[in-house]
Amino acid sequence: MQLRIPGPTPCPPQALQAMSRQMINHRGEEFDKIIKSVTGKLKQVFQTEGDVFVLTASGTGGLEAAIVNTLSPGDKVLSTSNGVFGDRFADIAVQYGAEVTRLDTEWGRQVDLDAVDKALGVDSDIKAVLVTHNETSTGVTNNLAGISAIVEKFDKLLLVDAVSSLSCINLPADDWHCDVVVTGSQKGWMIPPGLAMVGVSEKAWQAHAQAKMSRFYWDFAKARDYLKIGQTPWTPAVSNFYALDATLDLMLNEGLANIFARHARVAQIARDGVKSLGLSLFPEEDCASNTVTAVNVFDKIDVPKLIQILRDEHDVVIAGGQRKLSGQIFRIGHLGLVYEEDIELVLEALSKVLPQARR
Repeated sequence: MQLRIPGPTPCPPQALQAMSRQMINHRGEEFDKIIKSVTGKLKQVFQTEGDVFVLTASGTGGLEAAIVNTLSPGDKVLSTSNGVFGDRFADIAVQYGAEVTRLDTEWGRQVDLDAVDKALGVDSDIKAVLVTHNETSTGVTNNLAGISAIVEKFDKLLLVDAVSSLSCINLPADDWHCDVVVTGSQKGWMIPPGLAMVGVSEKAWQAHAQAKMSRFYWDFAKARDYLKIGQTPWTPAVSNFYALDATLDLMLNEGLANIFARHARVAQIARDGVKSLGLSLFPEEDCASNTVTAVNVFDKIDVPKLIQILRDEHDVVIAGGQRKLSGQIFRIGHLGLVYEEDIELVLEALSKVLPQARR
């Protein structure tokens, strides 16, 4: 089956085999070796000299951790959002009592740098900026490097949702002055859902020392203290650690530059392919994501029918739109374990099914 949704993504045989191992003592020497191995490799992919922690959680848990470890109730936060997941990041901050200014961008467009600069210039009390690097609901990759430069100029915290970008799209956490970077195991890391990986800068630690939001399970200080002794504060998803150790080896052997180039090639094949079928991209092409392609249907295609026929008759699984884009777009995920021939198979199936799904 071709599982081509924005996540979970297919797992390579090495990950599945690793997960078949028997359980071990998560307070013992074997787990000590695994967590230290995983953490060292993750730092290479995060491109950071700072701390990296592995939390047993979904990506959303990691985003919540980013908020509660750096902010206090009443802190002013600038949310840059152009889709479902940008909105979710802001909603988490609101839930914990932050005063959120929402800088909303039309879905399908990238966050405007001038608007970020203006918003930070108007309100000097803003403490942190929330950015979704890659918005899978719309197939847009934001200019994180550009946003980072503006945030750095105003000396604010930069909290980044990199759930569907990190490990597939270049994100040098240290060079881009990212203070907390969050990603999730079920995306480009090629293992099942269950782990959130977070990078934490020294500036984020300084904010942590002053932060007053309630936290217990998500406390970075606990994660740091336990990592020193080769453990996690709470029971970890041990099998996922086995798998992550294996896929990190695959990734580092391939090389980050080669991974980024492969995702760019595959994404271009997807974009060119859907256009050759008479369809158009939902996002503006200059900000189209290299991990998910969002495709307009203009009410000409019955999206649920399209998805069902692809699944039932061609073993191809794609995703529909979310919220206001439900029925308006479909999405092809191409991140992690994906190569040119995989997307060519998806496009071939699409060419056969589109006439059957037209309204």
